[in-house]
Amino acid sequence: MVDINNRIRDELFAKAEEKYKAFQCSLMPTVDKSAVLGVRTPTVRKMAKKYGKDENIKKFLLYLPHGYYEENNLHAFIIERITDFEECLQETERFLPYIDNWATCDGMRPKCFYKNKNRLLPYLYDWINSEHTYTVRYGIGMLMVHFLNEDFLPEYLKTVAEIKSDEYYVNMMRAWYFATALAKQYEDTLPYIENRTLDDFTHAKAIQKAVESYRISDDKKTILKGLR
Repeated sequence: MVDINNRIRDELFAKAEEKYKAFQCSLMPTVDKSAVLGVRTPTVRKMAKKYGKDENIKKFLLYLPHGYYEENNLHAFIIERITDFEECLQETERFLPYIDNWATCDGMRPKCFYKNKNRLLPYLYDWINSEHTYTVRYGIGMLMVHFLNEDFLPEYLKTVAEIKSDEYYVNMMRAWYFATALAKQYEDTLPYIENRTLDDFTHAKAIQKAVESYRISDDKKTILKGLR
């Protein structure tokens, strides 16, 4: 029987599209073009659904680092489907250091995390304090996804505001976080913009994203434009 890693790679190669590869590469300047095959995301998700049930999938999850962008995405989408929180968390933490681009990072949203927010929270702080760019980005992203609604606390804003980084992809996620916070927790978030608590880049990007958002009213957008 052909090894599962070879089966997966063969299937990805068979479904690759050269024109789509060029499009993907244009969105991910940090990824070596030779590591991108050009397989569409819905196709990779269908593969994750299939291979996630394979009794040998653990061999693929342990086979790190992967050689191709789509293998990383497949890995992320398989993790998403793990229903046991402890197992999902273990696989997430094993995989995070190998993520090398924003798309794989932002696309991995395990379903079981939604039902285990309180258990997840301490790990978000660990990830945010990591030295690895995309682990930090992932921690901020998960804080944004899970803790800006009914589970929100003002201290989370402070946590993201105090992150110090020269990494573009970390600060872009910080900006996205604050733009989303302005849409969902406006009164608590606005002082961070009024007082220019954030670095100049993140401040400007947060306002830009907020002004572009359909979830923020025109009168609030007017206020934000005046704080650029």
